[in-house]
Amino acid sequence: MARTMWKAVVAGGAAIVFTGMAAVPAGAAEGGVSFSRVSVNGGKPIVIGVKEEVEVHATFRMTTKLRYDPGPTVFPYRGKPDAGDTLHSAVITSDCKVVDRAKGICDFEEWLYIDPRNLDFGNEDAGTWRTAARVFLAGDAHDTDDKDLPLQVKRATRVTVNASPEPIAKGRTITVTGRVTRANWDTHTYQGYAGRTVSLQFKAAGASSYTTVKKATSSRTGELRTTVKATGPGTWRWTYYGNSTSGAKSSTGDYVAVR
Repeated sequence: MARTMWKAVVAGGAAIVFTGMAAVPAGAAEGGVSFSRVSVNGGKPIVIGVKEEVEVHATFRMTTKLRYDPGPTVFPYRGKPDAGDTLHSAVITSDCKVVDRAKGICDFEEWLYIDPRNLDFGNEDAGTWRTAARVFLAGDAHDTDDKDLPLQVKRATRVTVNASPEPIAKGRTITVTGRVTRANWDTHTYQGYAGRTVSLQFKAAGASSYTTVKKATSSRTGELRTTVKATGPGTWRWTYYGNSTSGAKSSTGDYVAVR
């Protein structure tokens, strides 16, 4: 997990050999491999809760005329690619999809797993990571490239809502409450998220989208509360747009009938 590089699992089994490619002697210098077209989670933040293992999809292209073992990988890291923290408990890499056999070009898919229950995983792991790519070569050598691709890892948030009374007469006051909580990876619980600016949104009956009506700030325990006038029937929800370490989240909608 965040402190240990776990061995990847490859979909196939045999070492990859393109005809005419040379093995690298043990102890030889790294090089002779390039990675491109790296995409992790489609460029979106990786948002992690407190119990569920998260599967992250990645794709990349590798070009080499060297002989290599199955399972090249891309992975998040902090510090140095070969000596810092990494962020996965397991990796599954597809077999090579040959793009150009003569040039040794392969496309790969990868599934990277992050388990928040791992003992090495904690709140300090939220924030910006970078992305590296690695392949193990014949003769116990390897090649690791820093792709300098930022990757955001965020603590999941939850938001609840309750709008009352319902039904209500037009022009009367609706009280909308709720709570915003955030995953604590140290305790594996969701805790109140204080001081957050959260948007109250309304979708009128028959409409297809929500509109922000006003904003509120969560209390020290994450509680939300505000009032609005009933102008017509529709659905209310709270939306928190997240920050550099916390994911965005909307509550479910609470429909209020207006007579």
